[in-house]
Amino acid sequence: MNAPTPHPTSFGSFNPVGHVVLALPRGADLAAIRAALAEAGRPVVRTLTPAEMQAQAEADLANPSPLAAFGQEMNIVKAHRELALQGHSFMVVEAAHEAQVQRVAEIARRHRATRAQHYGRWVIEELVPVGSSAQQTTETPARGLDAQTASGQERAPLR
Repeated sequence: MNAPTPHPTSFGSFNPVGHVVLALPRGADLAAIRAALAEAGRPVVRTLTPAEMQAQAEADLANPSPLAAFGQEMNIVKAHRELALQGHSFMVVEAAHEAQVQRVAEIARRHRATRAQHYGRWVIEELVPVGSSAQQTTETPARGLDAQTASGQERAPLR
């Protein structure tokens, strides 16, 4: 486990610009994923256990900036909290350039990451397929993210 470090925020919520955040289901071979990333020149800069991500998400949700309500940042924090409650671990990987992002995405898909999200300057991009190819529902701060599940919630089974 990495030493605790302050996490980068934007408007009071987790926002590691220039990085990819991987959500890895319980039972994932974290050592193999870490080795594949290191071999690709993309070492993991931070690993969070489910309990650490849950605590981070709870802290972010307890003290958001009013500006956070306008974007999807808080919805992503809620999704991360739900995944942490399900036992997902998280890895934060530096990937500022498109080729680096694509390499991390390949590794994430190969190792069956539940989520791989690239935090760009203005957009958070999903890098692994989630759910089905069904039409995405409208995302708003009030409705949350479309989790691409039948209910649209992270805790539901995938479509």
